[in-house]
Amino acid sequence: MHDVKLLGPTLDRIVLARPEPDPKRPQNLCADAGYKGDPAFQAAVARNYQPHIKQRKEEADAKRNRPGWKARRWVVERTHSWLNRYRKLLVSFEKTEASYVALLSLAAALICWRQTTSIYG
Repeated sequence: MHDVKLLGPTLDRIVLARPEPDPKRPQNLCADAGYKGDPAFQAAVARNYQPHIKQRKEEADAKRNRPGWKARRWVVERTHSWLNRYRKLLVSFEKTEASYVALLSLAAALICWRQTTSIYG
């Protein structure tokens, strides 16, 4: 099933309480081009979100025309990409769940370490 069909139920089941949206501080929802259609737009608006759905070309043009501008990316997708660089996790042949979780924790710790060293030198 495509993610766009689960957008409404996903937004309905958000774990953290979000602040009530008002005209000064609306709730924003950033999504990629897979959510471009009218059903996703209507699901976001019905739940008081202000949808921001852009094509990659639009983001590339904005980055080229506005110095210092950074495209908004899904944190989860970026993190999955970083985790997929560890081949042992990507092709899992671990015999126990505990060993897989240990490798996953090690990879996450290494990713955090690399991010910290790039920030603090």
